[in-house]
Amino acid sequence: MQKINNKKLEKITGGEVSVWVYLIATSIIIFLSGVIKGYTHPESCKKV
Repeated sequence: MQKINNKKLEKITGGEVSVWVYLIATSIIIFLSGVIKGYTHPESCKKV
């Protein structure tokens, strides 16, 4: 087993997920839940 010094530890990156990934995933979930709700509970157009 090798010991890693501090310089190598600072260079290691991985497992980081940006805020954009969370925003895109959340927006897809919200959109799909709206599509499912519209499909399962359709409402007719209301005349004004």
